[in-house]
Amino acid sequence: MPRFQFPEWTENFKKALGLLLAGGPVYLIAVIAYGVSPEAIRIGYQPEQPVPYSHALHVGELGLDCRYCHNTVEESPHSAVPPAATCMNCHTGIHADSPKLLPIRESASQDVPVEWVRVHDLPDYVYFNHSAHVTRGVGCESCHGRVDQMEKVSQVKALTMEWCLECHRDPYPNLRPIEEVTTMGYDPDTNRRELGQELAKQYNLNPRTDCSTCHR
Repeated sequence: MPRFQFPEWTENFKKALGLLLAGGPVYLIAVIAYGVSPEAIRIGYQPEQPVPYSHALHVGELGLDCRYCHNTVEESPHSAVPPAATCMNCHTGIHADSPKLLPIRESASQDVPVEWVRVHDLPDYVYFNHSAHVTRGVGCESCHGRVDQMEKVSQVKALTMEWCLECHRDPYPNLRPIEEVTTMGYDPDTNRRELGQELAKQYNLNPRTDCSTCHR
């Protein structure tokens, strides 16, 4: 009886299967390790900026409202990065010759944007609308943390899909009166959840959790 022989192409298949079995666990460990790293979740991400702008000084000490610089958050899906002209509204007369502000002065005079590094950067396949949140009582610090205490802004929330869904399923602890959305350290006299439930009824809120809410 003739002996059965596997086709020659199966030799390559066996080699590939061997590499898969040997390298699979290593690949899985690498994926998991990256998945919980700051580069993936980005908690703690704190890039160097071209100008050492201190939110702790401007927001915390001077009380500058978030909307003075990020002036589109109530009207647009995107939070505007302020042009140098906004900075020069004050710094034409305050620390006008500071070497730290040289990139701002050059930007204003040459009409070239300052190359700020984005800290909170969602993937391109995610749709997020700033105005839909801040005009319904979601405070800035709910997503961005206490920027009024940050010399250099860092990311303090995961901004993952799970994190977003948790808020959409239970938004009440993050809701506040609309006039308080930029207030840092907001601490109402009443229970946060009870207040949030009342505000949700007042604002007629019913956050969606279907895929098309964020993936359009």
